[in-house]
Amino acid sequence: MVSELFNDLKKYEAALRRKTNVTGATSLLGLKLESLEKGRVVFTMRVKPRHKQLHGVVHGGVLATVADTVAAIAAYTTVPKGTEIATVELKINFLEAVPGGRIKAEGRVLRTGRNFVVTECEIHKEDGTLAAKALLTFGAARGHSISPQ
Repeated sequence: MVSELFNDLKKYEAALRRKTNVTGATSLLGLKLESLEKGRVVFTMRVKPRHKQLHGVVHGGVLATVADTVAAIAAYTTVPKGTEIATVELKINFLEAVPGGRIKAEGRVLRTGRNFVVTECEIHKEDGTLAAKALLTFGAARGHSISPQ
């Protein structure tokens, strides 16, 4: 069972690395996969002018999208193959403005149940300061998978 999970994670990681630069929100945002393990994922993103709002800092909607994307990828590492997930709740606290540089987003699974996956995502500025913290719940349903596995 452990080796099967390890092989599934390796396949998932390979698919993420292939698809991150060309599809969906990860491509639009410029997210780069740093590490992946069961229940935890880390992405980085170089802040670009397109990420900023009128006052020259990263838009809160961009940070929320990063949190949602990263947490969902972490959630997929804990659900059975063939399970679809969808965000049902996202709560985010914006703690520090992000004027530029590189951000690091770490998504962690807090609990995987039969119907829901509860996660958190911390977004840090380049200097390590916590810029945002999100708590997310995903509804989980067995069916045809939309994950990149």
